Amino acid sequence: MNKVTLYYPLIVSLSGFLFGFDTVVISGANLPLKNLWGTSEWFHGFVIMSVALWGTVLGAIFGGIPCNRFGRKNTLFWIGVLFLISALGTALATDPYVFSFYRFIGGLAIGASSIAAPTYLSEISQNHHRGKTVILFQINIVIGILAAYTSNYFLQGFGGNNDWRWMLGAEVVPALIYLGLILNIPKSPRWLVLYQHKDEAAHKILKRLYSETEANHILTSIQKDQFESATMRLFSQQNQFALILAFLIAIFNQLSGINFILYYAPEIIEKAGFITKESLLGTVFIGFTNLVCTLLGMYLIDLVGRKQLMLIGSLGYIFSLSLISFGFYTDINPMYKLMSILLFIASHGIGQGAVIWVFISEIFPTKVRALGQSFGSGVHWSMAALITLFGAVLIENLAPWQIFMIFNGFMVLQLLFVIFIMPETKGLSLEKLQKRWHVDKPIKN
Repeated sequence: MNKVTLYYPLIVSLSGFLFGFDTVVISGANLPLKNLWGTSEWFHGFVIMSVALWGTVLGAIFGGIPCNRFGRKNTLFWIGVLFLISALGTALATDPYVFSFYRFIGGLAIGASSIAAPTYLSEISQNHHRGKTVILFQINIVIGILAAYTSNYFLQGFGGNNDWRWMLGAEVVPALIYLGLILNIPKSPRWLVLYQHKDEAAHKILKRLYSETEANHILTSIQKDQFESATMRLFSQQNQFALILAFLIAIFNQLSGINFILYYAPEIIEKAGFITKESLLGTVFIGFTNLVCTLLGMYLIDLVGRKQLMLIGSLGYIFSLSLISFGFYTDINPMYKLMSILLFIASHGIGQGAVIWVFISEIFPTKVRALGQSFGSGVHWSMAALITLFGAVLIENLAPWQIFMIFNGFMVLQLLFVIFIMPETKGLSLEKLQKRWHVDKPIKN
């Protein structure tokens, strides 16, 4: 990857950093806010913890509309504005309702970023580097998660009873940096051709990313795709297989329990036998493990492919969730439980964490890619919101080993999906993948 083809993806993928930071920074404020406002488990689970995810659902479902109408670049800029508003609003909130409103704003940004960033990255990347390019978004998500856990750990006690305000307000700095950089990226050449009919402008951008010959070839492919997909609709017979794939990989991502662990990590680690300060340090280990294994996934995704990483991750899920359940059932040493959780995080990082946004961004034709990304992301975040909503109640009413065994059962189903349904997408152009779904993988009525 040359400097140009790496520089733009790095800037765009910073939206993933804000995504990851905003997603889990609430974990450090979870218990302090519960004590501060004295809310019930149901109120805390919905209004405090899961409200951002309902914003994420809406951002994901409708994020494809501004991506298509106003462009990927403009959408990415306003996503940064929403993250900035959310950080300031939650840090200064005076009651749970104001707090929840600004968490909801942050959720909108998270959902929209899961559409705009992978869509943009897949459309400017080279075929043989597309996995590595799009996974930069996921890498930044886990870096953001690690940064949030780390800042929560060091900011505990920094502001006395208001340390949670500092934890949440820390996001202002990366949001401002992102807004300053995102103005420097070009518009998506595929968007310029398909939605603005500006072939010459698209060609100029393509020549900045590729050689003259490659740029001409890609432009010709995009123009041909524009003609063939002029009347294409997302929910049509020809897109059925892609819709099924997006639905299943998205729903299984959350049925693994990953967001349950990320959101409630300090509380889960305390139940494992650690004290509060140790539980926050444990979340730092979770974030670091996630980062290392996602980096490994980035190295492997264009070598071994998406399907093989999902297979490895599925087996790792099943093994690690079994160990976690056994650890809580027998109330074994706390360190055993923490190590089992870290193995689970490793399995996620190299499998679902590395693959999901790459895979969904590849399987839909350019004409409906942003809307297809919205569909897959909407399913993903709807399930995440439900799991987080019921998380506080589950923790209070079920034994931890029972919760993790439920997740384990779903991962057995994911393994069957990977083996018998999921195709391989590495190395093929977006236009070739479109033809492959329509010809090689027809859906029979």
